[in-house]
Amino acid sequence: MTTPPPPQPSPAPNGPGYGFPQQAPGAPGFGPPAGLPASPGAGGPVVTPGAGPAGGASGGRSGGNLRRNAVWAFVGALLASAGWTTAVLVIPGMVGSSGGDSAPRSLGSYHVSDDFCAVGKPARLLEKYSVNTTSTSPSHHTDRNPALDSMNCSMSLKRTGGNSDSEYASVYLRADLHRAVNPAPELSANKETYRSRGYQISNLTGIGEDAYFVYKDDGSSDKYRDIYAEVDVRDGGMTFYITYSASYTQGKTTPPSMDELRTMLQADADNAVRAMRQ
Repeated sequence: MTTPPPPQPSPAPNGPGYGFPQQAPGAPGFGPPAGLPASPGAGGPVVTPGAGPAGGASGGRSGGNLRRNAVWAFVGALLASAGWTTAVLVIPGMVGSSGGDSAPRSLGSYHVSDDFCAVGKPARLLEKYSVNTTSTSPSHHTDRNPALDSMNCSMSLKRTGGNSDSEYASVYLRADLHRAVNPAPELSANKETYRSRGYQISNLTGIGEDAYFVYKDDGSSDKYRDIYAEVDVRDGGMTFYITYSASYTQGKTTPPSMDELRTMLQADADNAVRAMRQ
């Protein structure tokens, strides 16, 4: 599971793997701007940006918020291999801190599935949100390779009972079965990269051999509040992550709290990891 660090929400993403230009909203759904791949090795499809209800609120405010939502969703989908590569390059000492032990780790009963949206279904998140079904959501993809099997799923979400365009969010899940290397050093490097960029990190117990929660709430704008949350898990040679990202209009709706997101994402990560062993 090679995940990159997410962007710094304010004032604009910067650094390796960030800084994707905001696109005008197109067809409903989340994903990279048209014509760009999800990211090298991510296995995700090219989809069209834009999020919001059909015939949503008119005016520049709605369009701007939709663009922000699309960019955040794009970032979620891009939290795949490219940023992990950045983490490895940025923190080479940590990557080598395992004493050169790069031998593959056991995968136990973890196995590949063709529909990771079904296997990794984020049931706890879907108690608060519904899937915003469009031509590009939900989407899933599986890649099989002798060295690395990868599965991913992306969903556009709408707050149940909500009426605001700012109540849209995105969730992205990915699991990798590393057959040729030990992924532990990369997971450690990725955690430290998040920490160095100001994200809150808390370790989680009871999921795999190593797991942690990542969170950032950027409310510096007088118009928008950007929320990013992620859970990363490693168990032997299996790595998994689930990310949540959303942009809320200040004073219009209240996003889930950090504790709520940690509880929901941890439960969904635990369920997904268990499902991959069945």
